[in-house]
Amino acid sequence: MNTILTLLFFLLGLIFGSFFNVVGLRLPKNIPFANDRSICPHCKQQLAWYENIPLVSFVIQTGKCRHCSEKVSYIYPAIELFTGILFALSYSKIGINLELITALLLVSMLMIILVSDIKYMLIPNKVLLFFLPLFIITRIIQPLNPWWSSILGAITGFVLLAIIILVSRGGMGAGDMKLFGVLGIVLGIDKVLLAFFLSCMIGAIIGMLLLLFKIIDRKQPVPFGPYIVLATIITYFYGDTLINWYFNFIV
Repeated sequence: MNTILTLLFFLLGLIFGSFFNVVGLRLPKNIPFANDRSICPHCKQQLAWYENIPLVSFVIQTGKCRHCSEKVSYIYPAIELFTGILFALSYSKIGINLELITALLLVSMLMIILVSDIKYMLIPNKVLLFFLPLFIITRIIQPLNPWWSSILGAITGFVLLAIIILVSRGGMGAGDMKLFGVLGIVLGIDKVLLAFFLSCMIGAIIGMLLLLFKIIDRKQPVPFGPYIVLATIITYFYGDTLINWYFNFIV
């Protein structure tokens, strides 16, 4: 039964992942969701119904457009697959309880942000404002211990990034600052600090690798959102383990 439910959550994640791709691509540009089916960015041909499901289309057509044979970006099927895995992980780690709702909402928000930040280097305010009241409600119903950790986490996440923006004169974006404010509600004070530390560490490592292999140059702007997304996922699911390991290590 547990295996079946895990598989169902994985399939649910694949379905929602396709929708998150659409939201992340269209919302920042105010493109109506009622538009006709998507088109190929190369030949501008309208996609078939199954091609609007990136993972299915990618597998069936071996990563190429059926009209012009141009290679299709791997990002969108990857988002679907990643969402499916994270939905299944959420159920596997948490089970059926109220915190599962928070986990699924968090994954949903992060996947939309991942798409929009990779594509446009933008974290839409509309996405944060949509999820913010939902996270407040879930944390009222299922509070952290202590209950004020969410409040302090939100303040700390927001203020910490604001200070960095002021000191670095734009080294990070306002979207990152607002995102950490929202994440603080979900993670609490201790884990939002861990998420910030991990995002900086992951960003530094990947940034050095990109420079080393000359994928980017030193002046090329790189979105920080993907690092925040990865760090938040690690922190939410494995933060307690990492924090306990750290304190046991230094004692």
